[in-house]
Amino acid sequence: MMSGKYTTIDNQKVSGSVPAVSDSPGHVTVKFADSTLQTFPPSVGQGKISGGSGPPRDADDTFSKPASGSDEPQSTGWFQAFSISYYKPFFDVDTSDVLERIKDSLFPFKGSFSEKTASNPDLYGPFWICTTLIFVAASIGTFVTYVAHKIQKKEWNYDINLVTWSAGLFYGYVTLIPLCLYIILKYFSAPSGLVQLFCLYGYSLFVFIPALCLSVVPLELFRWIVAGVAGFMSATFVAVNLRNHIRSAGERWFLIVTGIFLLQLALAIVLKLYLFTVTV
Repeated sequence: MMSGKYTTIDNQKVSGSVPAVSDSPGHVTVKFADSTLQTFPPSVGQGKISGGSGPPRDADDTFSKPASGSDEPQSTGWFQAFSISYYKPFFDVDTSDVLERIKDSLFPFKGSFSEKTASNPDLYGPFWICTTLIFVAASIGTFVTYVAHKIQKKEWNYDINLVTWSAGLFYGYVTLIPLCLYIILKYFSAPSGLVQLFCLYGYSLFVFIPALCLSVVPLELFRWIVAGVAGFMSATFVAVNLRNHIRSAGERWFLIVTGIFLLQLALAIVLKLYLFTVTV
């Protein structure tokens, strides 16, 4: 059935209408104009997704955050100092590195420690040296006082304050002294790395570990000699390694080095009076 230019289909279950077939013979050619639609997302290569577009983000960002073992930086500025990944490079040393640095601390006149650790100062060695000193000081001090009391047949009581006092002394010294020295050197236009100063002072305390072990000998003169030798070696190790660097501070470099040396000797005297001395 024809009506105008359209043909309707009767008795069919088809809705809508279709264009009428032309009466002219031959084939009908249908041409489509070029589409002006823009491809989204735009990409340079055919069939590839450009790097500018990423996958859809989750509503709670659970899968969009970097994994815990990822190398992507998670924080910037001062906030990175509160992340564990910030301190990871300072503990990236093996046993051979630590042993080599401990050996250098026992030969204080070499003065090559700062050069060897300039590119890779660590906090692993200083941390465990201070921790070992705390437990050695507490255990040796407790043992010596126990033996002294038993020899004189006196009652002995364990002093828990020895542990807390040792922890405050060693951790405080290896933290506050390098920090103060860092500020002083920066003031005199001879700045040094703060972590490198922590590393230097931490390893300088290693010589006190065998010195504390030798304090079990019940001779007061021998204990003074041991404390004096350990303090001299530790002070020389710090002063010699900082001397060449501090010379750039001008004419006052000698006073700074002398102060560093005397401060380290003062630590040895304090250790002798409070840890190497046995009172009954």
